[in-house]
Amino acid sequence: MSIYLQLFISFFKLGLLMFGGGYAMLPLLEHEIVDKKGWINNEELLDMYALAQCTPGVIAVNTATKTGYKIKGVLGAVCSTVGVVMPSLIIVVIISTMLESFAAIKEVQSVLSGIRVAACAMMVVTLIKLGKAGIKDWIGAVIFAAVFAASVFFGVSPVWLVLAAIFAGIFSGRSKEKRGENRE
Repeated sequence: MSIYLQLFISFFKLGLLMFGGGYAMLPLLEHEIVDKKGWINNEELLDMYALAQCTPGVIAVNTATKTGYKIKGVLGAVCSTVGVVMPSLIIVVIISTMLESFAAIKEVQSVLSGIRVAACAMMVVTLIKLGKAGIKDWIGAVIFAAVFAASVFFGVSPVWLVLAAIFAGIFSGRSKEKRGENRE
C-alpha cells in the first residue's frame, strides 16, 4: 500500500474517532503515527501539535497537514488533511439531512453526553503530556504560570498570550546563550 494511501487511511481513522476537537486528538495521534506507524517520534509530534495550535485554523486539520508534510511533502499533507476532514464532512452531511429527528432521540443525547466526558478525560491526558514535554526548566514553569493566570483570571486573549510567550521564549533563549547554558 502506498504511503499516501496509508496517510489518508490513518488520518481518516483519526478523524472518525476524534470527538472533542484537536485537544482530544493527541493521544490518538500518538498511538497511530508514533507508536503504531513510527513515522515520527513523540517530540516531533508535540512540536507539530504546538505549532498547529499557534496557527490559524482547526488544530486537528493543522496537525494533520503538518504531519503529512513532514512525512511525505505536499502530497502527504494533502492526503492527511483530506483524510482527517472526510469523516466530519460525511457525518455532517448525513446528520444535517435528519437533524430535527436525530437530536430529539434520548439515546443519541446519552451517547453524546458520554462522548463529551471521554473527550474531557483525553484533554486532561493531553495537557499532562504537553506540560511534561514543554515545561523543561523554571523559566518554562514561570511562562506557564503567567499565561495560565492571565488567561484564567484576567481573560487575556490567546493571541496576546502566544505573542508574549514567543517573546519570553526568545528572551529566555538569549539569556541562556549569554550564560553559556545552551549546549544543543
